[in-house]
Amino acid sequence: MRLLSTKILSPAFKDRLMMHSFSLVEQSFIKIVPIDQPIVAPVHHGLIFTSQNAVKRVLSDSKIRKMIDGKIGYCVGKKTATLLTENGQKVAKIAQNSSELAHFLSKNAKNQSFSYFCGNLRTPDLEEVLPANGIEIQAIEIYKTQLLDHVVKGHFDGLLFFSPSAVRAYAQRNTFDQSHSFCLGTSTAKAVAMHTQDYTIAKAPDEAQLLKSLINHTIRYEE
Repeated sequence: MRLLSTKILSPAFKDRLMMHSFSLVEQSFIKIVPIDQPIVAPVHHGLIFTSQNAVKRVLSDSKIRKMIDGKIGYCVGKKTATLLTENGQKVAKIAQNSSELAHFLSKNAKNQSFSYFCGNLRTPDLEEVLPANGIEIQAIEIYKTQLLDHVVKGHFDGLLFFSPSAVRAYAQRNTFDQSHSFCLGTSTAKAVAMHTQDYTIAKAPDEAQLLKSLINHTIRYEE
């Protein structure tokens, strides 16, 4: 099965794909650009991170890092949370996607306020759901996501998508025809569904579950 990954994969994940006889082409369809001197107002006690990119940007800025010290993180994805905990930050909740996190906070964080460290192309769930439930959320843009309009050549049996932004970038100049899309999460799947119904969603937003969905699809395909 020939795969196109829309981002550069970790060496460990590439090795696991090769072990299962997948052939792989990698092409980054987004570029993360840190915002110099982002506008950071006084930071609330609750911190929201929905991507590893946001955590990396915060940790790289000594001024912002001091501002978040001792505060509580709420995250999307285990890797996002791990980056925080490995750097001494407390994490109270790990959700699979921003919608799940928004609904958790709306039920469990009444009368609290949150600072949301994010990029410019974030999904709107948190900023829609929390204010509707009387919870203040302060969006702090600390990086920008640029879409890269690469044209890929040849046929791919499977397309690996890890974010809605990568789906939008890929769709600018490429087709979904006769390819099965493998999505890391539900937000990514929603973006794919605008172009094709031929996709699957990993049961959890991590590489292990994405690999399982690839293997399961391959078994059904071969049958």
